[in-house]
Amino acid sequence: MEYRYLGRTGTRVSPLTLGTMTFGSTTDQTEATTIVQYAIDHGINLIDTANVYNTGVSEQFLGKALKKTGFREHIVLATKCHGNMFKGEDRNPNRWGNSRRQIIQQCEASLERLNTDYIDLYQIHRPDPHTPIDETLRALDDLVCAGKVRYIGCSTFTSWQLVESLWISDKHNLNRFVTEQPPYNLLDRRIERELIPACQNFGLAILPWSPLAGGYLTGKYTRENTQPENSRYTDSSNPRIDHLMSDACFNVLEGLQQLAESKSCTLTKLALAWVINQPGITSAIIGPRTLDQLKDNLTALNITISEEEHKTIDTLIPPGTFVCPYYETNSTPYQSR
Repeated sequence: MEYRYLGRTGTRVSPLTLGTMTFGSTTDQTEATTIVQYAIDHGINLIDTANVYNTGVSEQFLGKALKKTGFREHIVLATKCHGNMFKGEDRNPNRWGNSRRQIIQQCEASLERLNTDYIDLYQIHRPDPHTPIDETLRALDDLVCAGKVRYIGCSTFTSWQLVESLWISDKHNLNRFVTEQPPYNLLDRRIERELIPACQNFGLAILPWSPLAGGYLTGKYTRENTQPENSRYTDSSNPRIDHLMSDACFNVLEGLQQLAESKSCTLTKLALAWVINQPGITSAIIGPRTLDQLKDNLTALNITISEEEHKTIDTLIPPGTFVCPYYETNSTPYQSR
């Protein structure tokens, strides 16, 4: 395993991050523990979760898994706050966002669920247009000073929001974001326009989420079978369905499939290998539901992509462009996932 520095920090992390969004839904506790142990045994040392993943259950499962493995000190443990943790008819108007109240409250709750005294990387899950960024950063800075958080990061911030946060941290002498977690895959390369250059210039690590476009880049979707069994995109109300099941997406998908076959590898491995070897990328977040999926994802570390193959990919999906926007930056404020 070739480890990479986490932005400007002295902490080194694996090029693949174990994402745990499935823990507590399609992955039970026994399987979750098996996945965590196997990931650690094979060199993955960055594990990512969030408070809203299955309303805290993912954090609980991960905390139990880490306790059983006995390797908490070896792990860079990352979680997030911002989303709605109060479901149903709860009328609490402060149930989500990036306010000081929410950040402190949710950090304490995450520490308890994860059964740990500290969080290595505490991330703001989405921007909050209603909370000044200085309030958010002051709360995060206090958590760092209290020893409850080691580093802080953000997720799905635009370039200007990221630079604004760095300016505020510098102006007020606060701890700065050291990571950004954006959507990035072979169907959506928009972060190459501004976000990747900004992160490279200011020394932030990039931890892409959904490198397989929610499973679309695994090869199981075809023009003839747009709803394979046990797949994510079977709900017609999903806002990405129209894009993903379009001719434009299938044209890219089929071209990538041909390239993968010419390399005697799967589309999954090609897609992951491409992301983790792109300039500025630190560690791609995978989200295996099963141990077999994790084993398959790990083999992507052995895949190399030649200059000619990069040119082929750039022809199918040019740099900085997209055929399916995996995240709409002009959407309403994020409240749940």
